[in-house]
Amino acid sequence: MADTSTSDLHRNHPLENQLFATGNVLIKPGHALARISLRAAGDQIEEINQVLSLDLPDSPKTSVARDERTALWLGPDEWLILDNLSSDLHELPKNLAQMLCSAVDISHRNTSIIVSGKGAVGVLNTGCPQNLSMEAFPVGACSRTILGKSEIILLRIGTSTFHVECWRSFSDYVWKYLVDGAKTL
Repeated sequence: MADTSTSDLHRNHPLENQLFATGNVLIKPGHALARISLRAAGDQIEEINQVLSLDLPDSPKTSVARDERTALWLGPDEWLILDNLSSDLHELPKNLAQMLCSAVDISHRNTSIIVSGKGAVGVLNTGCPQNLSMEAFPVGACSRTILGKSEIILLRIGTSTFHVECWRSFSDYVWKYLVDGAKTL
């Protein structure tokens, strides 16, 4: 039987070689990442935290980071785990196989775009209804939301820097939406 592991595959970023910059904003493809969609009940969290070597966030709009691994709270029993491609994150589904939870490698499905600069909030707010003020959406805040007609997961990674997570199949649409928004500033 052929090895079906995807951990050693190289995927080209769907927005490879794209870059958009103005005096106010920089839009660029994010680095390739390993991604796990995790669903679990509350009584499983402590054991999962030990396997992850990271405490999952337990409040809406929060994330927790340790080294290069980040866990984003998406719902009462749902998280998105991000890490670098060379990490052991792809082993998580196997390591949790005996637990009553769902851990699915979605590295192939999603991609990311980084929006930064003093115009980043303005660009995002051309199509995202989320209040992105520092008071409502501080560094480390995350949310499943929309940009135009596409679902995204938004993570604030710096005062004026955002990680936009989207499905690969929607990445061209999200990219063009962000670039069009930047051109209006």
